[in-house]
Amino acid sequence: MDGTLHRSIPINSYQFLQPAFVLAYMKDICKVFANEKPYGGESLCSGGEMLDLKTLLVVTMAVAALQAVAWIFVWRAWRHLYELKFLAAGFIAIALGVLLMLLRGHNPAAWAIVLHNTIIKLGLVLLAEGLARFLGQPRHSWIGACLLVSQVAIWSISVAVDPTDLEPRIHASTFFTVVMMSVMCLALLRDRTQPPLLRWITIAILVEYMSASVLQSILEFRLPADFESAPILADRNAWYLLQGTLFLIAFFACLLFMVSSRLSADLREKNTALSREVEERKSLEARLNASLDAERMLREEQADFTRMVSHEFRTPLAIIRNAVDMIGLTGNQSQPATQERLSGIREALNRLFSVINRFMVEDRENSFQPEYMEIGSLMGDVRLHFEMTARGDRLHFTLQDQAMSICADPDMLATVLINLIDNALKYSPGNEPIHIVTRQQGTAVIIEVRDRGIGIPRAELDKIGRRFFRASNAKAITGTGLGLYSARRLLAYHGGTLQLDNNVHGGTTAVVRVSLSRTQSNQAVPEETLV
Repeated sequence: MDGTLHRSIPINSYQFLQPAFVLAYMKDICKVFANEKPYGGESLCSGGEMLDLKTLLVVTMAVAALQAVAWIFVWRAWRHLYELKFLAAGFIAIALGVLLMLLRGHNPAAWAIVLHNTIIKLGLVLLAEGLARFLGQPRHSWIGACLLVSQVAIWSISVAVDPTDLEPRIHASTFFTVVMMSVMCLALLRDRTQPPLLRWITIAILVEYMSASVLQSILEFRLPADFESAPILADRNAWYLLQGTLFLIAFFACLLFMVSSRLSADLREKNTALSREVEERKSLEARLNASLDAERMLREEQADFTRMVSHEFRTPLAIIRNAVDMIGLTGNQSQPATQERLSGIREALNRLFSVINRFMVEDRENSFQPEYMEIGSLMGDVRLHFEMTARGDRLHFTLQDQAMSICADPDMLATVLINLIDNALKYSPGNEPIHIVTRQQGTAVIIEVRDRGIGIPRAELDKIGRRFFRASNAKAITGTGLGLYSARRLLAYHGGTLQLDNNVHGGTTAVVRVSLSRTQSNQAVPEETLV
C-alpha cells in the first residue's frame, strides 16, 4: 500500500488464482510496458474484467474508516476497555494513509511517498500496541518505534537514489510487516484469556498476510532486469492490496470476537462475585438471626430477673411501710419532728413502690403517664426528698413562675432532677451550694442544675451519659455511671434533652429542656439516648 494508480493491466481474477500463472503474468506485464500485446494481441481477461488498483484503494480506505468508527463506538460503550482506543487509532491511520495515496497525482513528491506509507505503517504499530494491551501482554513499543525510524530512513534514501526502483521499498515494507505481525503472533501465543481456537485463527490470518508480503517481495525480485518500473505502485500490485483488504476484514472480525469473549468473561466473573456475595449475605443473615435470637433470650432472662428482683424488693419495703404505719399509730404523742420524719419515709416508700410497679413490672408502653402539673409542686417534692436526707440546706431553688404548668410524668421528671442534684452534691465540696434555676424559654421550660464541683474533662463531654461511663476525674468517688444515662432515657419519653456544660469558674451545669405542651413521641426509646 505505497502507491496509487499507474496503468491498468487487465487480468481475469479466476486465472490469477492459478499458481503457474504468476510468473507468466509478470512477463505479460513487461510486454505491455513495451507496447506489445500478450498472447497475440488478446487481452488477459476475456470478459473485460480487470483488477484495478484505484478501486481497491477506495475499498480499502472505506473498510479501514468504517472499522475505525466501529471501534470508537465500541470503546464509548465500554470505557473500561481503554485499549480499544489504540485499535481505533490504528484503523484511522491506515484509512488516512490510503486516502492520501488516492489524492496524490501520478508523479508525487518524494516526501509524500515516504509520509503516506509511514502513516500506514504507524497504523500497523498502533494495532499491535492495542492488541498487546488488550491481551495484557508485553507491548514491545520500542520495536515499533525503531521500525518506524528505519522505515523512514530506508524509504527516504531509496526515493532519493532511484525513484523508479520499488524493490528496496517493498523489501523494507515486507520486513516491517513480518516483524510487527510476529510480535502480534507472540502476544497471541502467550495469551490465556482468549479461547484457543480464536487465537489460532487470528495467528493464521496474520501468517497469511506475512506470507503475502514475502511473496510480493519475491515477485518484485524476480522481475526481468529490463523491466520498466515506476516510482509508485501499479496495477500489478493490486492483488496484494486486495488480500490486504480481506486481511483487514478478517482481523477486525477476530478482534470483535475477542472483545465479545472478554465481555462475556467479565460478565461471568461478576455473576460469580455476585453469587458469592449473595451467599455471604445469606450467611451473615443467618448469623444475625442467631444473634437476634440470643439477644431475645437474654432480654427474656433479664425481664425474668427484673420481675424477681422487684418481687424481692416488695417484701422488705412492705415490712418497712408496715413498721412506719405502726410507729405512726403507736406514737401519736411523739414530737412533730418525728411525725414529719415518718411522713417523709412513708412518701419515699410510696414513690419507690410506684417506680417498681411502673418500670420493673408493667410493660414499657404503660410506664409513661404524662399529666399537667405545676413546676412549683414538682420542685417542692424534690426539695422534700433532699430535706429528708439532711442535704436540703445546700440547695438553692429559683423559680421564675410558681404557677407555670408542664405536661410531663411527675415521677419520671422528679427522678431526673433527683439524679442531677444528687450528682451535683456528690461531686462538689461539702460547703459549696447547688443552684437549681427554673425558667421559661419560648415553648419550653429550662431547668438548670449548677454546681462548683470537679467538672468534666472537655475531651469527655461527648461520652458523659453513656451507660456505665464515668469521667476520668471521678474514679475516686463511688458511682455506677447510670445516673445521667437514666436521666437521658427518662427525658426521651418527654421529647426532652439534657446538656452538660462546664462553668467558666469551675463546676458543671446540667441543662434540662422539656416542652411545656404534650409533644413527646410515642415511639420506643432507643437503647442509647445521647444528646
